[in-house]
Amino acid sequence: MPDLSGEILDGRYQLGELIASGGMAAIYAATDLRLDRTVAVKVMHDHLANDESFVNRFIREAKATASLNHPNVVAIQDQGWNEGGVQAVFLVMEFIDGFTLRQVMTERGAMSPAATITYLLPILSALAAAHKIGIVHRDVKPENILISKDGRVKVGDFGLARGVGLGKTMTADASVILGSVSYLSPEQVQRGITDARSDLYSLGILAFEMLVGRKPYEGESAIQIAYRHVNEQVPPPSNFVSGISSSLDKLVQSMTAVDPDQRPKDAGVAYEMVLAIQSELDPDRPQLSLELDLPNTDRSTTPKKKPRPQVRVGARNDLNPMNANTVVSKPAVREDTGGTKPKTSREKRKKKSTRRFVVLIVLLALIGGAAAWYEYSGPGSKISIPSLVGLSAKEADAALTPLGLHSTVLATIFSEDVARGRVITSNPGGGAKIAAGGNIDLTVSKGKERLSVPTLIGLSVTAAQAQILSAGLKLGNVTSTYNSKVAKNAIISESPKGGTKVRRDTLVNFVVSQGAQQVAAVSYVGLSGDQALNELTTAGFKVTTTYVYSDTFAAGAVISQTPAGGTTLDKGSAISLLISQGPESVYIPNVFSLTAENATRTLENLQLQVIVKSMGTKKIKTVTHISPAIGTKVKRGSTVVITVG
Repeated sequence: MPDLSGEILDGRYQLGELIASGGMAAIYAATDLRLDRTVAVKVMHDHLANDESFVNRFIREAKATASLNHPNVVAIQDQGWNEGGVQAVFLVMEFIDGFTLRQVMTERGAMSPAATITYLLPILSALAAAHKIGIVHRDVKPENILISKDGRVKVGDFGLARGVGLGKTMTADASVILGSVSYLSPEQVQRGITDARSDLYSLGILAFEMLVGRKPYEGESAIQIAYRHVNEQVPPPSNFVSGISSSLDKLVQSMTAVDPDQRPKDAGVAYEMVLAIQSELDPDRPQLSLELDLPNTDRSTTPKKKPRPQVRVGARNDLNPMNANTVVSKPAVREDTGGTKPKTSREKRKKKSTRRFVVLIVLLALIGGAAAWYEYSGPGSKISIPSLVGLSAKEADAALTPLGLHSTVLATIFSEDVARGRVITSNPGGGAKIAAGGNIDLTVSKGKERLSVPTLIGLSVTAAQAQILSAGLKLGNVTSTYNSKVAKNAIISESPKGGTKVRRDTLVNFVVSQGAQQVAAVSYVGLSGDQALNELTTAGFKVTTTYVYSDTFAAGAVISQTPAGGTTLDKGSAISLLISQGPESVYIPNVFSLTAENATRTLENLQLQVIVKSMGTKKIKTVTHISPAIGTKVKRGSTVVITVG
């Protein structure tokens, strides 16, 4: 498919850089000219655009994904056909500025259980939303999991998605061709049939890969990998990496069960299982049900608060034994001979108590007012700190100066998320209050940390390990192979290559030389030279041959072998063979009565030079004389004269 960069589709989407290209389509970064925003445009390859089944599948992706409204799913924004200019069927998606989970796994290698769960939860949340409306992804793999720079995990490429009303199940052949063999479920391989449990199998394989650092089945042909998915149970990750809990083992093995009935029924169930494991691994972690990332949860079972009984003042209470018609007699008051004296004392006490209460209220008001003045206007007043995250140190200081505050860069650290020279955190943080003239400590980003991979080729394993660790990297896979050009125990190659810039703790893999392979060199003395040449060459030796005359060895037999047979040599070593041409001398045969042609052929086969003399006028002439005479012993190469007549 030609590069369409610069083309404008549908009069609206101007294609920019080619981001990726797959079996069905190419993806471009593009500009939506109408809304002035960056989008990703997926354009079907032109050789497929005329195939109705592929076009339908392409449109099905748009419909399947557009029906999903979930923050962890790559949103579909438009779909159409470009009729003017370049003929193209295209799909418009939100542009994810970030990287794929495959890139993260390549750099980090095996992940911790906590990190693995951090990725599993949003993926399962997205799949749960799809499964809830009958959509199956069918191609869950690291390349289809995108991570934006702000950390949002997005599931994309529902190109193989199937849902009720969106098309029938594809055939087994189509599944094998379009799917990724390493993540295919057994039922996809055998019958081309998928449901929500097939997505969980693929995600289970992905979970194993994140925990262990490699797939459970790899390094073989596609057919062999597919066969193992059908006939073998994925082993528990703890068999390869220590520190993995039995709960995670059970989760992976449950999701990758060969029998779909043994797996969780859908991503929603698996999501709850992962949440339980997260709670088990980190009991202090708050388990929040955030609708931003999780499927809807039914809360209809939440008990409602029982209403309090209402009491109406002055209403008749029929449950009271003394109802409205009951007459209650007052206790008799004994007349006091002291006249009004008791009443006067009570009034005085009441007035005194009222004065004390008023004084207390006034004092409290004065104290509250003084405290408010001290806090908000007086010496105790504090200033609210603005948010400084993302500003440069100079910009942060400029924002604080009008408030009478100051800032100090306390530390500079590397950050994958915050640009170089920008504030990562402040102490106190934004929103906190501080006294006038106070100082805020800033932590500023040094940008992304990238370390250089040391050049290890030719070093010993011990020296290589020391350099990897001192460079801030980690030792990855160490393999070995025979190599005749590199000394034994020295490093042949490394990955990533020396000088490559990578993140801290990136795994560095290397291959170590086992030296030249040792091969037994059999003795071929007395045997056929052709046999010796063929077998020694097949064994990996470099063979040279020399032919000489010999009166003791038949023609074509090996006279000698250097180095001698019966020893063990480096594969690729040189071996010389001395092969017999037969005896140096021969006897003149009887060629009388033969034609000149037949006689000449017989003599030349004995490596003799022949001169023919013709006598007489016969049409068919035969040998009448030979010199030297018959039976004479001569050296090969000698000249023989025959006379024909």
